Amino acid sequence: MTSFEEQIVALQSYLLKFARLQLRNETWAEDAVSETVLAALAKPQSFGNRSQLKTWLVGILKHKVVDALRHHHREVCGLEGDDDEKADPLEAIAFKTDGHFAEQPADWGNPEQQTSSQQFFVILEACAEKLPASQGRLFLMREWLELSSEEICKEMQLTPTNLYVQLHRARLRLRDCLEINWFKKASA
Repeated sequence: MTSFEEQIVALQSYLLKFARLQLRNETWAEDAVSETVLAALAKPQSFGNRSQLKTWLVGILKHKVVDALRHHHREVCGLEGDDDEKADPLEAIAFKTDGHFAEQPADWGNPEQQTSSQQFFVILEACAEKLPASQGRLFLMREWLELSSEEICKEMQLTPTNLYVQLHRARLRLRDCLEINWFKKASA
């Protein structure tokens, strides 16, 4: 049987991967994970086996990531020179004159059944990592960190309209990536 501390150390690489995906900055990610580990070790009694250790640590890490985003909100990594940002995914989608998609999205079958697969989440995470930095950051703040749109707009100094456009573009890119790398393979 491994000790509590050993279990936390074993999960550190997963936590670092999660933090990198959220923060897109190696140093900030390492700091957030270090603070998470210290918080967990400082109060092991608060774990209480009410959930899996991994879930509990990710919950702590989410708060540390939000704190890091707030602290570093003016220091944005890789956003200015992001070439992928210039290529608008909406330009690649052909619309009919009535505004509907010319090509229907791929059949996703039963998405609820698909999302129960661990492999699906590996593909989803890989697709999220491929998003342009600013879109990825906004998407992760909204969907994974569950910040409200108002909080994101305030932190990132965006208008609500710009936030919704960026989130829409991120979702389109994720949909395309999932269709190529998961749903088409699952139906083949």
